Amino acid sequence: MALENLISISFTEKELSSLDQHMSGINEILNGKTINLTPDQRQQYGRIANQNKLIVDKAKNYMEQHPGWIPRFLDKEEFDNDYMARQQVEGRAQMLENLTQQLIDTKTLLDHDNYTNALSFYRLMRYLAQENEPGAKTVYEDMKVLFNRTSTKSNDQNQTEQ
Repeated sequence: MALENLISISFTEKELSSLDQHMSGINEILNGKTINLTPDQRQQYGRIANQNKLIVDKAKNYMEQHPGWIPRFLDKEEFDNDYMARQQVEGRAQMLENLTQQLIDTKTLLDHDNYTNALSFYRLMRYLAQENEPGAKTVYEDMKVLFNRTSTKSNDQNQTEQ
């Protein structure tokens, strides 16, 4: 019985090179303009919800209509620059998030296919080792340790500590 192959894709070297060049180009454009916050800073500043976006939009609209009401300590030019940059970034961030999710989902299916096939291979090696197929026992014994729960726990712990 054949296993269900959930996905089958491949990339040419030219496609991968082009993809890498485009991502490098994006990185170059964003370099020095974007920020990496720490987890604590992300917690501190958070994200504004849709309701708060409406407040910002409404305030901007009223500032445009009534420039005399803008507090003197508020830098309206900087506010406008931040407002425009935020709009420019938001759509592109969403596009990149969508592409990232597509890549993650594709990788998930590829991982599933690979793991399922690896398990089938392991089961065959176990069977062949029991049947004394030359060389199969060595392969089976080598792979068998990967399924030992105590080894897996200690390997997971060692990987976490690194």
